[in-house]
Amino acid sequence: MLKFIVLADIHIVKKDELSHGLDTLDRLNKAVSFVNQNHGDADFIIFAGDLADRGEAEAYERFKVAIKQLAPPVYITLGNHDHRPTFLEVFGAHLADETGNVNYIIDTKDHRVIVLDSSDPSERGAGVLEPSQIAWLHSKLQDARELPVIIVLHHNITKLHVQTDFIILKDNKKFAEAVLSHPNVRQVVSGHVHMTTSGTYMGVPFSTFAGAHYSIEPTLQLLSGPVPNPVARREGPGQLAVVLSDDESTVVHMENFLDRHLVMAQDLFRWKSA
Repeated sequence: MLKFIVLADIHIVKKDELSHGLDTLDRLNKAVSFVNQNHGDADFIIFAGDLADRGEAEAYERFKVAIKQLAPPVYITLGNHDHRPTFLEVFGAHLADETGNVNYIIDTKDHRVIVLDSSDPSERGAGVLEPSQIAWLHSKLQDARELPVIIVLHHNITKLHVQTDFIILKDNKKFAEAVLSHPNVRQVVSGHVHMTTSGTYMGVPFSTFAGAHYSIEPTLQLLSGPVPNPVARREGPGQLAVVLSDDESTVVHMENFLDRHLVMAQDLFRWKSA
């Protein structure tokens, strides 16, 4: 059984600063403690972008110190709030691959996990996979045709029929075409939207999770007029994804590490004899 964690939308800021009123370093520390306590058996954890709120070196340094406490091995990629050159200065230029992006291949337990860097400083929130990355993705998929594949990136791969659909992954059709060239891509996991969703795009199964920052409560009524603005945002929950996969199936559990409700008494669930 392959088990790994995905966490995104950390949004670390400089010391003594808050991000939209939230102490994001405190939330990250709580996530680290939660993972160590409940998922120390995970094969690894992937941080899927928006590590820093404004891409500042001090924020990356604070993030770097916090994640050193994690028990599982760590992989990192970037999101739209990140600044790749500054990130690489703090974490090391060796993390950039031949395309210049922070992409990874993780081969373990008869699976291939592909991690993609969808950040693009020229875009206001939207994600981009450059032609070189699409070619790289296609190559890495063809190299593992006999393995089940799971893909992780920051941006959601299609519109979710919500107010933030203008900041999805651009050229997503090319991404989907590359994915569909492989016979067994099990799941695409993303953060970015601060919402928990699942669906398919062109036959590609995907899920998103709320992440470590604030959560968005979208307007889901099918309205004929303009969508109400502003969108409702909530302080929680802080949420991560737990991916479990074997030779037959892949499941993505969304687990809250903040704002967890009280555990109900076991007596409420005992079968009573007639």
